[in-house]
Amino acid sequence: MFGILNIYKPCGMTSHDVVNILRKILKIKQIGHTGTLDPFAEGVLPVCIGKATRLIEYLDDDKEYIAEVQFGTSTSTYDTEGEVTQTSNKKVSKEEVQTALKNFEGEIFQLPPVYSAIKVNGKKLYEYARKGEKVEITKRKVTIFNLELKDFNEEKQTAKILVDCSKGTYIRSLANDLGELLGCCGHLIRLIRTKAGKFRVETAMKLPITIEENTGSEKYRKFTINDGAEEFVKNLIINPIEVLPLEKIEITAEEREKIFHGLPINKSVKEIKSGDFIILVYNNHVDAIGQLDGEKIKVKKVFL
Repeated sequence: MFGILNIYKPCGMTSHDVVNILRKILKIKQIGHTGTLDPFAEGVLPVCIGKATRLIEYLDDDKEYIAEVQFGTSTSTYDTEGEVTQTSNKKVSKEEVQTALKNFEGEIFQLPPVYSAIKVNGKKLYEYARKGEKVEITKRKVTIFNLELKDFNEEKQTAKILVDCSKGTYIRSLANDLGELLGCCGHLIRLIRTKAGKFRVETAMKLPITIEENTGSEKYRKFTINDGAEEFVKNLIINPIEVLPLEKIEITAEEREKIFHGLPINKSVKEIKSGDFIILVYNNHVDAIGQLDGEKIKVKKVFL
């Protein structure tokens, strides 16, 4: 098995839970997701199968979300899972929210939530937070390509926002910072990842499992695999050629033999710049990732 699955992760399940479930269904250990989606969040989670896990670094990593923000309350985790830290009686208008959103477009410096998996001095931030320990957090530069207010409920003081952003953007921090800027507090009440690179929510696959009822916090750890699940999942594995954002070239049987031994191949590729990565394809299969060096292609990773 070699390819990528576009999984729809449900709210309440960890990204690691998804990987473990797929390992049981496909009976293969070499499986990995392309970027953690918080348990609170739901939506697109690309998962690489087999040796395709070695392709993760070459995939597009821009993201798109639909974020629902509740104004009037801030929490310790910047979402519904934390304790209330501040409240405000101030009411905001649709126009005020639209104006405030403009301040977050482009390159910005963002402070990650204290309850996050970012490591500082070898420990995750949430480990410090749970023990009440203070640690210095460094702001991170991220890019928000587009922010669009899709809906605003003035009575409930909730906003639904489309966020198109770079890898590493914390939507929880965005919700908190937006509330602070408006002077009314704010936290995230729902988050759906609608796109990750070339993977979209419209074609995402729900896991073929049946969840046991009344399992509380263990909800997604007690399940049965549906009949025919293995074949169902295998049929939805995507050929990496379709989603890798790299130029591809067909190679000959002779060139394939060289690749197998890690040898460079001579090839003049005018439309590709020296230093760029290339997909080397044989019979519609990714045989290797190469890097152009003048008129030679050096082999970086082999998948034969």
